[in-house]
Amino acid sequence: MTIECSQEDIGTVVDEILSRTGENSVVLLHGDLASGKTTLVQECAKKLGILEDVTSPTFSLQQQYGEHFFHYDIYNHGSEHFLELGLLEDLEKNGLHFIEWSDEKLKNLLQSASIKHLIVNIEKSSATTRLYKVEDA
Repeated sequence: MTIECSQEDIGTVVDEILSRTGENSVVLLHGDLASGKTTLVQECAKKLGILEDVTSPTFSLQQQYGEHFFHYDIYNHGSEHFLELGLLEDLEKNGLHFIEWSDEKLKNLLQSASIKHLIVNIEKSSATTRLYKVEDA
């Protein structure tokens, strides 16, 4: 599904993602720098009632909010480092896992491990709107 909207209307994208995920799902987020990956994660957290300030885990690699909401950013580390730290096993924890900057290797590992996941590609379509492509993997 493809949705074009402004940040004010991002709830449509959030609803689409949450309707496709279950108690244990991974969402792979792709997009250029400043395309809105973390903003999308923040909006999903709000929709799920998470009151904490959700920030990008660029330097910490992983952040957890509540018991079942996880946010990863592997931009600075890559999937190799992610795997070396044993974080693939973390994806089996009950919860919703958002991963920014995943790559084909991680996607293939998720498929081979039968871990349910979505892929969300975000593109800037204008200064105020984004094009979200939400795909089942």
